[in-house]
Amino acid sequence: MRSLSITGLALVALAFLPACSDDVGAGPEGSTGKVLRITGIPNENTTELAERMRPLEAHLSKTLDVSVQYVPMTDYPASVEAFKNGDVQLAWFGGLTGVQARRAVPGARVIAMGAVDGNYKSYFVANPAAGLQRSDTFPMELATQKFTFGSASSTSGRMMPQYFIQENTGKTPAQFFGSEMNFSGGHDKTAKLVEAGTFDAGVLDYKTYGRMVKEGNLDPEQCRIIWETPGYVDYNFTVRPDLDATYGAGFTERLQKELIAMRDPQLLDAINRPEGLISAGNPEFELLEKLALELQLVR
Repeated sequence: MRSLSITGLALVALAFLPACSDDVGAGPEGSTGKVLRITGIPNENTTELAERMRPLEAHLSKTLDVSVQYVPMTDYPASVEAFKNGDVQLAWFGGLTGVQARRAVPGARVIAMGAVDGNYKSYFVANPAAGLQRSDTFPMELATQKFTFGSASSTSGRMMPQYFIQENTGKTPAQFFGSEMNFSGGHDKTAKLVEAGTFDAGVLDYKTYGRMVKEGNLDPEQCRIIWETPGYVDYNFTVRPDLDATYGAGFTERLQKELIAMRDPQLLDAINRPEGLISAGNPEFELLEKLALELQLVR
């Protein structure tokens, strides 16, 4: 199977809290009193995600000597808007939402990504009633099925699947499926809708699929993998450009080092990256941005 690597891509609330990052908060003992607000795109159940983020919130508060607050988001666009407005300073974005956020905030940059995010992938899945079998090649039989993507702003649940559909069929998704694109709103929702038979098939990121199966929240026999995409670059931590001015010289570098140094499974579970994080920068996402422009998903 062909893989599209970082360098070889053809390529490929809660109401927001006040925006001022200088707010004095409770903070850990001895902290500067400043508040660093973080968020992540809600690619899974938002309540569960908030729970998983608490250990990371506490860890960064302690190691960075600032009060760190996790701000839940209702959807992908909300996370980008919060970052754009300065309501959050650090965000765990998907590839596309990261591109959108950095284009909206000049100087914003990627500081880390998952060790697996240089070669991420999506699963095309189907309910057994659809009669589709797993294949090493793109399943052209999907054309007759009722299909759903995830969020309209998702890299692994929309943008890259759209690219692969167009690359393999020569048609847009609307032309291929003979109807306008359907969006579930999230990876977990896509999986459950296909499992229930509400949709014959759909696409979601492989990490969410694996987590749901492992935790017993998804029956792999009722939501079967029928095709695995080639690899592409995806999730990342992006920061606003004013961190050092707000929290002190060298703060961005300290934050990057703390994220990359994390080994505690409970901390890495917050972002579903047991493999850990690695250093990254904007250049790794340039080809993804080019593809997003070609697909008219950013302006």
